[in-house]
Amino acid sequence: MMKIQIINGPNLNLLGRREPGIYGNQGFEEYLAELRNIYSIIEIDYFQSNVEGELINKLHEVGFSYDGIVINGGAYTHTSVAIADAIAAIKTPVVEVHISNIYAREEFRHVSLTGKNCKGVLTGFGMDGYRLAIESLLKP
Repeated sequence: MMKIQIINGPNLNLLGRREPGIYGNQGFEEYLAELRNIYSIIEIDYFQSNVEGELINKLHEVGFSYDGIVINGGAYTHTSVAIADAIAAIKTPVVEVHISNIYAREEFRHVSLTGKNCKGVLTGFGMDGYRLAIESLLKP
């Protein structure tokens, strides 16, 4: 069975309650249940942390044994050389996702330090970006 790890970074534990005009009204756990229903033949694991080092530890933990990783690094996308290095160091392909269009927001959000080490970057498709990322990981 194919295994995909979804990793969400800081403040994404507040989805559904945090700035619904930007991030929507749906919590991630609810959306995750939908993804697992759509992709019932794939094992989809989920991890969220507000702590940079925990995100790095998770990347190291699954980065040599899973078939794909979907990461939304939140604000760490724009600041974390350490997460970028962790993505570069692992073998598992990583797709970066952003719920909002980072290029339509504040200028500091226009830079992704982590994206250059990913298979691809999806930005601005709402929660559906996670599904699109999984679809991209299903293709060789």
